[in-house]
Amino acid sequence: MSATFFSATYREARQRFLEAARKAGAAVDAHVHPLTGAEGEEIGTDTALLGAADADKLFIVSSGTHGPEGFSGSACQLALLNDELACRATDRGIALLLIHAVNPFGFSHLKRTNEDNIDLNRNFNDFSTPYPDNPVYEEIHDLLVPAAWPPSAENENQLAAAMARLVGRRAPGISSGQARHPDGLFYSGTGPAWSNRTIRRIVRKHGANCRHIAWIDVHTGLGPYGHGEKIFGHHSDATLARALAWWGSDLIVSTATESVSPRTTGHITGCAPEECPGVAITPSTLEYGTLPSPQVRRALRGEAWLAGHPDAPAAVSAEIRRAVRDAFYVDADDWKGMILGQFRAFALQTINGLAAEQ
Repeated sequence: MSATFFSATYREARQRFLEAARKAGAAVDAHVHPLTGAEGEEIGTDTALLGAADADKLFIVSSGTHGPEGFSGSACQLALLNDELACRATDRGIALLLIHAVNPFGFSHLKRTNEDNIDLNRNFNDFSTPYPDNPVYEEIHDLLVPAAWPPSAENENQLAAAMARLVGRRAPGISSGQARHPDGLFYSGTGPAWSNRTIRRIVRKHGANCRHIAWIDVHTGLGPYGHGEKIFGHHSDATLARALAWWGSDLIVSTATESVSPRTTGHITGCAPEECPGVAITPSTLEYGTLPSPQVRRALRGEAWLAGHPDAPAAVSAEIRRAVRDAFYVDADDWKGMILGQFRAFALQTINGLAAEQ
């Protein structure tokens, strides 16, 4: 049954989300992207608000910050729209805001990055100051993004040796973000992307007058198959204590050694305190494991290579796109059941936590 909430394409996911939101009586808003999707379709970041527009507590669930990771995030949102949990939230004075496809271009075109090869979870930062240097990434950029695709055996061997040498270096790590290589992996960009500006407007509109915001951003690609790691970023001790009280001792702080998440600058939920000053913010990332790390990394390398070779043969392009999709969306019923089951438990904990806040 859980598999029915997963869609095969962005176009299908968007249509089903909008239909379910309207059926649930949500206030729906569309933020249309200036470009088109892989099928020539209109694309956009859509929102659905359930509950009172002036509620002082807001629960945000966002999907698709990293393109095809939206297959799972969209399914979680669709399941929530068809779940009594949504009514449980609104009956307790909590408004539910679903932000569908933060990165609609990447979702449709099967790109983890956006239309400018920007990793949106490295883009929500202060561009009045330089993005932090990442010497670890600099060491292996040329190996990560080779001149030809597929990479040669020599390239793979050199990269494996370099990765082994760099294991354990987390401050920063390879995937922490970088601003020097627009054709590289984990590129921050040099200014706010369309999705950044759009999300800020959405959060400001719905959250600026709230008293408390909880936010779950759904991701895939890191960790053991189907396991959802509850990740908490760097915040005050009081916020961490609240997050642990809500979500339990299996919540992992992103700076901890055991976290699957890298230490990053420019995470999407970091815009909430900037756009909603004075509002209590309790954010988290729910990160689901898919394939082994080497396969995910190879998919990301192919995506970066393709961004720099838009005239690549159609067969090579299609192979890379399939690899990216498979790295972030496992089309298997057991995996899909694990995603939705863990999400529902996390959502219930969030609703209970928000409701208890005075």
